[in-house]
This record gives sequence, structure tokens and C-alpha cells, in this order.
Amino acid sequence: MNLELSGKLALVTGGSAGIGKAIARCLAEEGCRVVINGRDPQRLHDAADELGVVQAICADVSTEAGAAVVAREIAKTHGSLDVLVCNVGSGKSKAGMTEAADDWQRMLSLNLLSSVYMVRAAMELLTRAQGSIVCVSSICGVEALGCPLAYGSAKAALNSYVRSASRTLAKAGVRINAVAPGNVMFAGSTWETKMRDAPDAVAEMLRRDVALGRLGHADEIASCVAFLASARASFVTGEVMIADGGQVKS
Repeated sequence: MNLELSGKLALVTGGSAGIGKAIARCLAEEGCRVVINGRDPQRLHDAADELGVVQAICADVSTEAGAAVVAREIAKTHGSLDVLVCNVGSGKSKAGMTEAADDWQRMLSLNLLSSVYMVRAAMELLTRAQGSIVCVSSICGVEALGCPLAYGSAKAALNSYVRSASRTLAKAGVRINAVAPGNVMFAGSTWETKMRDAPDAVAEMLRRDVALGRLGHADEIASCVAFLASARASFVTGEVMIADGGQVKS
């Protein structure tokens, strides 16, 4: 299927590693001119060289100032933006009911506000192109699955944001959707550590909880993102696509 993404300009935040890097690679393979963003200058530089992206912008988009920097750089160099992928996020948090206020703020900044700030900063660029937005969420925002409380709450808020924002953004000709991955394996992931330290426990969890009985791969999530970003999903907005191998039951 031709996704009709060739020549489109796509920004992937958190695009220097993990799922974000896989998304950037997938979009580049579909013919996009890809811009990646990240906070670690060396890792960003290495990923940019490996992927052959058109631009790499080092900034922390979990802050308003950082998101504004990214939008300004894209406006100065390209003038508009066809695809925005909001991929910044982290599930590393303290156990439920032990979080301090700072822990909650960090989880909200990474998993919710990074998308809110980037969408707002890029709104004019996206409107010019009648573009599309895809946020990377999590099934932890869909069901109670034992994930860190602050993380699940932030992702649930992100899902709500996507659904509600779709009404306003549609008036500007911009679509917004989300992909909610389940358990995904990639270099440096939590699942890489768990597979190394407790493979039998992981195998039992997969047998018990996941219909397909395996972990997902980052490129499988990337394919979902590319579809939602493309013209092939032109009648889809405000949706949260679950990609979890059949773990969510609701």
C-alpha cells in the first residue's frame, strides 16, 4: 500500500532511540523528509547520521521553551510541517502512592505535556500543511495493568487530550490520533532487562496475559504510526489505536 508520504516533512520527538527511532526510520523509508528531536546531543547526532535525517534539533520538548525552539527551527528551515509524531515519554516512576509531587510533575511533563506543548508550538506549521499528528501513548492509559500509577494516569490524560483536541484541530484541517503500544522490545528497554534477568517470568506473563504470546517490536509500532500519519487514514481522527498483541481486554 502506498501511504502517499513521499516528500512530506515529518518531525519525530524523542526520535534518537527506541520506538521513536524506529518511527523515524519507518517514515524515512516511506519517503518522508524526517526531522528528529532529542535531549542527548551525542545520541541525537549518532541517530541522525545513522538514519540520514534532514535535521536534528536538540531540545527538551517537555518544556514550553524547548517545544518553541523546535518549532522555530522547523519554521526557519522548512516553513511548514506535514507530520508531527509526539513520542517523548517514560514509564520510570516510583511505586503507586509513594510518589512525591515532583514525581507526578515529571511523569505529567514527559507523558502528557511534551505532546501538549509540541502540538501548540507547531500548530501554525501544521495548519499550513493541513498536517497530521500522532501521539505515542500506552495501554497503561487504557486499563489498570499494574504499571506505575503516575505513568498510567499521565497516559490516560494523553488519550483524553487526543480525543478532545481532535474536535478543535479538525477546524484547522489537522488530524490527531494516538497509538497505544503494549509490551515492546527494543535496545535499552525495560523488557530487554526483564528478559535478561527473569526470562521465565516474562514467558509466563506473555502466556497468561497476551493473546499472541510474545513481545512487540518497535517497527510494528512504527508501522501503525505511519498509517495514522498518512493520507490512507484521512477519515480517522481522535482515535487511540491499541497495538498490544491482544493484552487489553476491555
